Amino acid sequence: MDLGVVLQTTPPSARVVDLAKKAETYGFTHVWTFDSHILWQEPYVIYSQILAETRNITVGPMVTNPATRDWTVTASTYATLNEMYGNRTVCGIGRGDSAVRLTNGAPTTLKTLREAVHVIRELANGRGVEYNGSEIRFPWAGKSRCEVWVAAYGPKALALTGEVGDGFILQLADTSIAEFTITAVRDSAIAASIMKRIKQKE
Repeated sequence: MDLGVVLQTTPPSARVVDLAKKAETYGFTHVWTFDSHILWQEPYVIYSQILAETRNITVGPMVTNPATRDWTVTASTYATLNEMYGNRTVCGIGRGDSAVRLTNGAPTTLKTLREAVHVIRELANGRGVEYNGSEIRFPWAGKSRCEVWVAAYGPKALALTGEVGDGFILQLADTSIAEFTITAVRDSAIAASIMKRIKQKE
């Protein structure tokens, strides 16, 4: 079983890096942070230092969103970190909360989230994708591997997570809600897998 810790990127950033190093010493495998650029410091800069000073820790946000960064920039960030430090990143993503609300924005639609997951995953894994009418690919990212985990709560978002996510992010501790949401995501993932096999046979 993998265990992770969630850290706030509150100054000084050196302390966040130090806590990540301690987490690895204590056997944790993942270090997560929030991604809300007004409330806290920029996580990807700190991830680079964490990865440089650890050997096995995997890093990622809980969560980024499709609105505050261009999706190709997000994908390039993961692919670059993977090239520098090995494949030790996970992209946690949701519709957007504090990062967009503090600038008077709003969470993205599920349609936008679906599209962003696809673009980020394909590019961060060295594959080509259509984006804004152009076929693009990072020619230098052939060895990059990055899973995309989706944060969700409502029924439609949970269904989307099971369909397109490599993992599910649920930030609460109520066991009954956790059971309900995990079951919903799992059922959606099974249904999506069945539909994929059917299409492959057609």
